[in-house]
Amino acid sequence: MKKIAVTLIFSLAILLSGYGQPNSQWKNKKVAFLGDSMTQKWQKDSTRIVYWEYLSEMLELEPFVYGISGHQWTGVYGQALKLQEEHGTNVDAIFIFAGTNDYNHNIPLGNFYRETAKETNFNGTKVLRKYRIMEKNDSTFCGRINKTMAFLKSNYPDQQIIVLTPIHRGFATFSDKNVQPEESYSNDIGLYLEDYVNTIKEAASIWAVPLIDLYSISGLYPMEDSNVKYFMNGTTDRLHPNSLGNLRIAKTIQYQLLSLPSNFIEH
Repeated sequence: MKKIAVTLIFSLAILLSGYGQPNSQWKNKKVAFLGDSMTQKWQKDSTRIVYWEYLSEMLELEPFVYGISGHQWTGVYGQALKLQEEHGTNVDAIFIFAGTNDYNHNIPLGNFYRETAKETNFNGTKVLRKYRIMEKNDSTFCGRINKTMAFLKSNYPDQQIIVLTPIHRGFATFSDKNVQPEESYSNDIGLYLEDYVNTIKEAASIWAVPLIDLYSISGLYPMEDSNVKYFMNGTTDRLHPNSLGNLRIAKTIQYQLLSLPSNFIEH
């Protein structure tokens, strides 16, 4: 009975939203969703409708979901490996919605490149110039992103790869040992959430992939009490959007997707 009620609510939300675009370029496309608890379907709360579920209805796309609660960008790399193992290249687009846990776990930003000097030919003359080498590692945020994006770019050259920034973070407490302050506080190494958001924005430019900046354009701002209705619990969880918050995320993503190719695969 509970499952039927959830299904009815889901369908009603889509109907009332008026945002269905079943005849768009995304219809019937296979889309992989990599990320963290924002993407994972919670078994403990089956009533929470996730943004990709709304998108599946709105755009009639087929979702392959790999998001796992608590995963950082190192986990996203593992999810990408699993995607390849299970589906090969039989996918049209890949979404990455991650980074908030890297902030919460105090991962240093690092750098996208390290510099050295290297000889090259310029107009027939050998010259020594500065040369940058991409950092790919698990110990820094930039290194993690580079490692993941290098794998995806190498193995999915014809697929649309889209990066989403984290949304704003409100206060959350899940146990005595898992209390997470709101984003007004820095993490243990003195970095704010927007430092990680801005790094993701830079990464999208470096790797030539579209960015959907949910931090800036989703409208979700959990620090304000007026936005509590979009989150799981105003007292204990202003971190995770509820079904209404996920619908807002889905609508935001949907309109960005309508301006983007769904893949680059020639048929």
